[in-house]
Amino acid sequence: MEPYLDYHWVVVFFCTYGGLGGIVMQKWKVVTTAVTFGKVSSEPADRLKAAGCEVVANSLGRPLTEIEMLAALQDGDALILGNDKVPGSVIRACPKLKIIAKHGVGIDSIDRSAAAECGVIVTNAPGANSQEVADLTFGLLHMLARSLYIANEATKRGEWLKPMGVGLWEKTIGIVGVGKIGLATARRATGYKMNILGFDSVQRPEAYELGVSYTGLAELLEQSDFVSLHLPLTGSTRNIINASMLKLFRPGALLINTARSQLLDNAVLYQALADGLIGGYAVDVYDSEPPRHQPMFDLPNVLLTPHLGGTCKESNLRMGNIAVDNVIAVKEGRTPPNLILPDEEVK
Repeated sequence: MEPYLDYHWVVVFFCTYGGLGGIVMQKWKVVTTAVTFGKVSSEPADRLKAAGCEVVANSLGRPLTEIEMLAALQDGDALILGNDKVPGSVIRACPKLKIIAKHGVGIDSIDRSAAAECGVIVTNAPGANSQEVADLTFGLLHMLARSLYIANEATKRGEWLKPMGVGLWEKTIGIVGVGKIGLATARRATGYKMNILGFDSVQRPEAYELGVSYTGLAELLEQSDFVSLHLPLTGSTRNIINASMLKLFRPGALLINTARSQLLDNAVLYQALADGLIGGYAVDVYDSEPPRHQPMFDLPNVLLTPHLGGTCKESNLRMGNIAVDNVIAVKEGRTPPNLILPDEEVK
């Protein structure tokens, strides 16, 4: 039998019969590794408790290591996941685990093959932080284009430094990945009368309504003053911005990455930044969190933020409640509203 059919049968079994041993009636242990889960309001955790769940929070204030996650999740029924990695070894070693609910959108850190093999349901919170990540995209673009972070530090030191930046009005922005966040970014670009180029495998009607012109990736890079990455990390998108693509950037172009760090070849990017081939790079995402120091971090035209794209009061509560909706649905034997199938591409 194909793995998809095995997984589908498990989902149907849970949602029709309440799972093995009558999971609807049992008290569940829900482990929340997302450091911001319930940070704004206790409402998500309170809802879990009211549904008969014990809630175990992340007390370390950072993503868990594999050993730490295994220890926390050993007898857990549900995992509300932050930016931690969930390898197959952890999933296979947790026999009671029934659902991994992402407190956010991207699920590339989950071994979905192992989840399907073990009958563990995977969900996410699509659209929960799209507007907030788009806000950050333009915040980073403003800071980078006008060197505001440099001006801020200089002014605090008592220096009267006025960096000569570039404006945003009527420039060309290239949006690589025109999903929910990419569309939200395009919507903001219309306020600056920007020429908006888009690259994606799917061309959405909403994008055309915003004036997005779809192009190939090479053409987008050649024509854009600003490039913003919003692709999911998949086998086909890993290192999509490689050495040959970096050579196509306009001199002085600015690159914003609020998606995934592995979309770029970071060693090649460092050289392009150091040589002045690219005007600047602002990034909110890293291979590991907190990230290990990289030479690129010391460059004056690189701006770093600690993966806070979705960290706003509104989106935090939204993500928490969506994750809880998914957990409670599975506990009650229902199909979760944001079920991700093993072979489904998430954008």
